[in-house]
Amino acid sequence: MSQFLIKRFIGLIFVVIGVTFITFLLGYFAPGDPIRGLLGNHFDPHLYANLRHSYGLDLPWYQQYWNYLSGLFRGNFGYSFAQQNRSVWDILKDGVPVSFELGFWALLLALIAGVPLGIISALRANTWVDTVNMGTMLILYALPAFVLAIFAQLFIVWIDTHSGLSWPVAGWGNVWQYDWNNLQPKIVPILVFAATETALYARLARNSMLEVLRQDYVRTARAKGMRERTVIYRHSLRNAMIPLVTIFGLSIGLLVTGAFFIETIFNIPGIAQISITSINARDYPVMQATVVLLAVAVVIGNLISDILYSVVDPRIKAS
Repeated sequence: MSQFLIKRFIGLIFVVIGVTFITFLLGYFAPGDPIRGLLGNHFDPHLYANLRHSYGLDLPWYQQYWNYLSGLFRGNFGYSFAQQNRSVWDILKDGVPVSFELGFWALLLALIAGVPLGIISALRANTWVDTVNMGTMLILYALPAFVLAIFAQLFIVWIDTHSGLSWPVAGWGNVWQYDWNNLQPKIVPILVFAATETALYARLARNSMLEVLRQDYVRTARAKGMRERTVIYRHSLRNAMIPLVTIFGLSIGLLVTGAFFIETIFNIPGIAQISITSINARDYPVMQATVVLLAVAVVIGNLISDILYSVVDPRIKAS
């Protein structure tokens, strides 16, 4: 296992390097001049040259990339173009925990609700329970997250208007604090964000469980007179979890990207707002940093999936 983890970690480094190279080239060849935009109407040739030199933009592209890459491996993402003398990490450090908190609770709720619903539907296949569950999940899966978010906000406004409540329509409380004042603005965004993921896990769990229940070893276990609970939990559930482990690893990284819509609509101060602001300002160092963080999240999610494979099914060896 240790050898496997070392190999995967080396692969992670090469993936991150590839992502940084692509994002650097996109920023380097993008139209427009961020320093010229920064100066605006107060353009001065001498100041312009000094700023380009201070940011290293007067160097050849390969030397710029090497400086960026070497700084990245030291934990230095560089300095913002739009906000002078402010490091990129100083801009991101307040938004990353918010996005992580939103994604963590949404994924946890999706697992807690989606997997049991899918298993129940598989065990009650083609009954009214299965029809209601999968019909509801199909609707949630078909609706984009930003559509659900808008409907949720309209519903909150309607409730506040007719009941006199003052439930917040947007915003976010303090990170990882759950007294009522901090919890109240978090509930709806987390539920909305978890809805589509719940539908995905429920449908995948149902299909995977149905496929396993049709296998010969399950029929043999039942023919031996084993209790149905033993057949389901000992012989079926573990094998049915393997596809879910794959999706779980992808969800860790993709939840962060999906949070962009939720954070924007609910005005949550996560990395979505930072990214959108940096795009509008052509603040390439901040844009590159967010892309690198997302790439690292996806690769780490895949690594977790590979580790969980051997936990769920010991016959799968990490090599």
